Amino acid sequence: MSDHTLPDTLPAWLARLEAAHPVGIDLGLERVAEVARRMGLLDAPLCDRVITVAGTNGKGSTVAMLEALARAHGLSTAAYTSPHLLRYNERLRLDGQEADDATLIAGFEAVEAARLEGEPVSLTYFEVGTLGALWAIARGQMDLAILEVGLGGRLDAVNVIDPDVAVITTVAQDHAAFLGTDLQGIGREKAGILRAGRPAVLGSTTLPDSVRQVASELGAAVHALDEAFRREGEGAGWAFRGPQSITDLPDPGLPLDNAATALQALILAGLDLEEAACRRALAGVELPGRMQWLGQWCLDVGHNPHAAGYLAQRLEARPCQGRTVGLLGMLADKDADGVIAALSPVVDAWVPVSLAGERARTADDLAERLARHGGAVWHRGSTPVEAADWLAARLAPEDRVLVCGSFFTVAEVLEWRLAAEQTAGEDTAIEGAR
Repeated sequence: MSDHTLPDTLPAWLARLEAAHPVGIDLGLERVAEVARRMGLLDAPLCDRVITVAGTNGKGSTVAMLEALARAHGLSTAAYTSPHLLRYNERLRLDGQEADDATLIAGFEAVEAARLEGEPVSLTYFEVGTLGALWAIARGQMDLAILEVGLGGRLDAVNVIDPDVAVITTVAQDHAAFLGTDLQGIGREKAGILRAGRPAVLGSTTLPDSVRQVASELGAAVHALDEAFRREGEGAGWAFRGPQSITDLPDPGLPLDNAATALQALILAGLDLEEAACRRALAGVELPGRMQWLGQWCLDVGHNPHAAGYLAQRLEARPCQGRTVGLLGMLADKDADGVIAALSPVVDAWVPVSLAGERARTADDLAERLARHGGAVWHRGSTPVEAADWLAARLAPEDRVLVCGSFFTVAEVLEWRLAAEQTAGEDTAIEGAR
């Protein structure tokens, strides 16, 4: 970032940030903490309460439900998540609304000014985005900030902020190049968001022992699923049992363990839950790309075996009269065989697709793996959109499609679907005007 002529549009800023640092992921807090200090982000609490969420799977859904529940109780909220599906603006929501370009640009400018004070500090795309979002949150004077860890926990840029409540949803293998494959080690990295004397909410009954070990070393009080709190039942009418009990809750279409975890975290953040507000929030929560149904198409960004197992359970609980077709596109550093094995019992046929970029996996590679698992491959897509077009022309009304394997796969098909719906709406309007 040696050029001092700053961009004046969000796309130009994002292009600049992508080219600014020699590597895309550079774990460590020294650089980002120094710039945060220069920006004054460490001088005072970010807002009244901060909840930080880490985990391999379930972070996004937990954040979405925390935000919906808090807003239903009248709290002002800021939520920072990553990655995005269609627009960078999705990463920062202020009082339920995506941040506008001007807010994001102002944050980037504040980061740029701070990193050039004294000795210049090089930051990654994610680090600049995180600091810019934190700067915007601090100026919003919100009641609650909900921060999603991008990768790991201990060394993630989000971890420069001390949370009042730390949430760990799940621990499984993912991002092996950065976090390794040892679950105890991964657990210790995720537990890096815990703070001494502050509550830790553990949202899974199968976390590695290392998570509790870190909590014990810090003196962080553990509030674990099926111990301090639990959820009873499946689907609509489930109940939360914890410091407060709430019955007859709606199915949010997201993992209920994560819903119970969100409720427990908000109680620990000082919120007195109201039953009607909880029911209203969970009935209306939306999270694009997570079990998102658009007609016959189900879009889910799940890209590891743990997430695929949950997807299989949800599809099995919602049988269809026709065929279930998997449109699968994955990156090369993901466990494709594990994902295929988890989904094979509920998928009748497959359309593997190639993704673009240096980490991409080809449709041919996926097709070979699918064949080894006994899967029927209907077509090999050159892109997710090409595959979706091919498949849409061949679906029966009773069939359904599961689009999964990567944020990139889901994002491209989601954009394709939304464009098709817009075109159909325009055609209908034209016909109606004739």
